[in-house]
Amino acid sequence: MKAVRFHEYGDPGVLHYEDVEQPVPGAGEVRIRVAATSFNSVDGNIRGGFMRGPIPVVLPHTPGIDVAGTVDALGEGVNGLRAGDHVIGFLPMDGNGAAAEYVVAPAEVLTPAPTNVPLPDAAALPLVGLTAYQALFDHGKLTAGQRVLINGAGGAVGGYAVQLAKNAGAHVIATASPRSGETVKSAGADEVVDHTTTSVAAAVTEPVDVVLNLAPVDPAELAALVTLARPGGVVVNTTVWMPAPSDEERGVRGIDVFVRSDADQLARLVTLVDRGDLHVDVAERVPLAELSALHARAAQGTVHGKVIVVPSAD
Repeated sequence: MKAVRFHEYGDPGVLHYEDVEQPVPGAGEVRIRVAATSFNSVDGNIRGGFMRGPIPVVLPHTPGIDVAGTVDALGEGVNGLRAGDHVIGFLPMDGNGAAAEYVVAPAEVLTPAPTNVPLPDAAALPLVGLTAYQALFDHGKLTAGQRVLINGAGGAVGGYAVQLAKNAGAHVIATASPRSGETVKSAGADEVVDHTTTSVAAAVTEPVDVVLNLAPVDPAELAALVTLARPGGVVVNTTVWMPAPSDEERGVRGIDVFVRSDADQLARLVTLVDRGDLHVDVAERVPLAELSALHARAAQGTVHGKVIVVPSAD
């Protein structure tokens, strides 16, 4: 089968489209015929060797944390899945990923794919959808009637976060650039702040219950966000290389998010998708053979929106 692997850490040029042996599922695992994986910024960090501490991988390594595909073979002891089932999942970050024609996955991380979007497009949901869900509800404890500020709402996580917060009955204030402002508004934001022309701290005149930071802002901007939270509020931060700020005097907590795979939560997101309450947005579809070029574009900052990667038709 074909797969993309890197045999050493480095720039996007270390990614090679090559022939590898088809994997065999072990106990508790299934083999999936991949319909698509997706590109996430953490893929570039792992490839570059910047995540060797928290995410140790064995070289050569196949990237691709998200997967959408069809169950092809079952390992011993797998129940509740059959060959032919359409599934999606967030794969273990330290294992081989889905930038391949086939991948082996623990059965426990998989959930049935949504039925009202094309199967490859469903690969755009797991990691970013779970990040948004866990940030808002596990860590932010967001409930109906509360006010939430989503800083950096124009990205893939932000698009899901705006929709989920609005569906939960929150008042949503979102920051976005002019390029993504209309998209963020159509996702359900009640207020959209153009962060390229307006100070977020100046634009948010009433305290919010939850601040969700998704943007790689400088430390001073991140620290300023804590002043926008009400006493007893929370700042939830996904840019983990900068710790979330807090304010002990006012009881404002700072929480850093490390997304985890959760098939039950992913199933809830799938239900929302199938009900039409959560839109899966795909900006680009890139052939697997061009994954190295995609990583290079991402390193240059020219990739916008969620990109899925589909096995090439050789």
